[in-house]
Amino acid sequence: MNEKLETLLERMHSLEKEIVREMQRKEAEFFYEVRQGKIRFTAEARAQHKRLMKRFTSYIRDSRFMILLTTPVIWACALPIALLDLFMVVYQGICFPIYGIPKVKRGDYIKLDRRHLAYLNWAEKFNCEYCGYANGVLACATEIAARTEQYWCPIKHALRMKSRHSRYRYFFEYGDAEGYRRQIEAVRRSFEDIKNDPDAQTTSATGT
Repeated sequence: MNEKLETLLERMHSLEKEIVREMQRKEAEFFYEVRQGKIRFTAEARAQHKRLMKRFTSYIRDSRFMILLTTPVIWACALPIALLDLFMVVYQGICFPIYGIPKVKRGDYIKLDRRHLAYLNWAEKFNCEYCGYANGVLACATEIAARTEQYWCPIKHALRMKSRHSRYRYFFEYGDAEGYRRQIEAVRRSFEDIKNDPDAQTTSATGT
């Protein structure tokens, strides 16, 4: 890893710490804290949330007809998402130990915590948890695919990409034939950042 890349990674880790500090500031601003994985609001905040909850009947009445009509389409996605979740668990459970790749923790990506918000009615909570699950599964699958790509084809693209997954920064430059042949086995097993830093498993960092 060259010196410039090391500097960029240090800056990235610094920004990650700043993000954590900002999240902690938001906890204080909205009167809650996270302790041992549990979310606790102050009594005053809970009371205010309950006052702001929209009753289910009003929620339905105020929704546009076309939005309600698309609900079955949205929920039809639940089955393929759940199947993807299952297949990803089975896939990495079988393959990653053979490849020597650290497994992705589902719990680092799938967070179902919006049901604790008292200002949401039961329908809103149901929808929010579904969105959290669906996006969590897709994010987890992306990380599993990223680690797989690092093993099988860690080569950057020549064409510009709109976004990059967390492992992309470790890939070989496009066209670097000599480096690829000389270091491919080392890069395939280069997961020290994950093994040595548990927080790295939850970071969907942008590649360079």
